[in-house]
Amino acid sequence: MHNLEELKQQLVDGIRMLEYIGHIDFNGHFSVRIPETEFILINSAEASRSSLTVENIITIDMMGNLIEGTGRPPNEFPLHTRIYKRRSDVLAISHTHPRWSTLFTIAKIPIRPVITQGAVLGTIPVFAKSHSISNIEIADELAERLEDHHIALLKAHGAVITGPSIIETFVRSVFLEENAQRQYMASQLGYAHSVEDEEIVSISKFIWQEKNIQKVWDYHLSKLK
Repeated sequence: MHNLEELKQQLVDGIRMLEYIGHIDFNGHFSVRIPETEFILINSAEASRSSLTVENIITIDMMGNLIEGTGRPPNEFPLHTRIYKRRSDVLAISHTHPRWSTLFTIAKIPIRPVITQGAVLGTIPVFAKSHSISNIEIADELAERLEDHHIALLKAHGAVITGPSIIETFVRSVFLEENAQRQYMASQLGYAHSVEDEEIVSISKFIWQEKNIQKVWDYHLSKLK
């Protein structure tokens, strides 16, 4: 998707869906790199995530300077820009505050793939600092901790999810929280099964197909209508 207005609308949809399912509230942000540029689209700090429109999407450069739009970047814009600087494969980033996934960082319990959707999550490093990622130094530390993984959890804070598109990043966010909730609930029964290592690759290939990813996106998008 290279049409800028379509990209903005898709970003708006992604943010509103994350708010609808409780992954973000009055805070949280989602960005996408504008193809073949050093600019990114991101929701403005002031805008309500639940009633977001394309007018609330701003364009900034990698230093956080406002290029186009009205409003200011989120305080944690370095979280996005420093990951983009380090990872050319990353084209979209969400920073969420998911209840169940964050709970595991507070309890110092690793998230494991306990349902089939969890097979696509990969290794999930935990960033040991709970601070706001609002300056270059701490953002670089986070980017280094993320390495080449899709997801990093921030201790007692939230999650960072990356991907090659808005849609894939959103769906991975959904799968992360669904898996964490099931792991917590199973642990209350005394045992949380993990998907076997030898099954991870085959299950991941089966689930992480374009048609399945689009189906998850379309399902959640239909709830906004």
